[in-house]
Amino acid sequence: MKKLIVITGASSGIGREIAKRFSQNNHPVLLLSRRLDRMEELDLENSMCKSVDVTDLEKMKEAIREAEEKYGKVDCLINCAGIMLLGHPEEQSFKEWNDMIDVNIKGILTGTNIVLKDMVKRNEGTVVNISSIAGRKTFDNHAVYCGTKFAVHAISENIRKEVASSNVRVITIAPGVVETPLLSHTTDENIKENYNEWKKTIESGLEPEKIASCIEFAYNQPQDVCIREIVIAKTKQED
Repeated sequence: MKKLIVITGASSGIGREIAKRFSQNNHPVLLLSRRLDRMEELDLENSMCKSVDVTDLEKMKEAIREAEEKYGKVDCLINCAGIMLLGHPEEQSFKEWNDMIDVNIKGILTGTNIVLKDMVKRNEGTVVNISSIAGRKTFDNHAVYCGTKFAVHAISENIRKEVASSNVRVITIAPGVVETPLLSHTTDENIKENYNEWKKTIESGLEPEKIASCIEFAYNQPQDVCIREIVIAKTKQED
C-alpha cells in the first residue's frame, strides 16, 4: 500500500475526482467534507471518511491523526475545499464575504498547520492547494472571491520557498472554469444566469477529471522536482 493522501472538499467536484483517482492508484485516502454520505457512497478501498468543517482546527487534527494511526504519515495534503459566492460588491452581504475568507483561506491553513511541521522534520511531503485563475487576475462580480484566491497563491508560494530546503513541495493548481457545483452557491440568480450563458460560448468548463490528472502528474514527479504552479483552462476561455 502506498502513502496516505488527505483530501478536503472530497464530497463533490474536483475533490471527489481526486479521491477516486488516488484510491485507484492504491493510495489510502482520508476524505474530508461536511457531507459524509456523499463521501461514503464512493466506497473507496483503504479510505476513511470524516464529516469535518475545514475551518475547525481541532476536528481536522482529530481526523488526520486517526488516519495516520491506521495508514501512516500524511505524504500529501490536497486542499480542495472552497466556495464561490459571486456578487456585486455594493450589494453582497458581509456574511458571504466572511464565509469565503473562512473556507477559501483558513480552510487551506488548518490542514497545512497540522501536517507541515512533520513533513519538514521527515524531509518529505507535498501540499497541493487548489486555487483558481481568479487568483491571478480579477473578474466582474468576483471581488472577494478573487481576493481569497490571490491569498492562496501568495501563501502557497511563500510557504513553498520557506520549506524548499527541507525537500517539501507546495504546489498551486489554478483552474479556469470547471464543471462543478461551485456556482450553485451564488445567491444572485442574474449573475448565475449570465455566467452560464457565457460558459456556453466556451462549450462548457473543464471536467474535474482533468484537474485530478494535473495533480496526479505533479505529485508523481520525484520528490526533488516541484511543479510550483499549474494554470489550466479550456482553450476557448480567453480570460
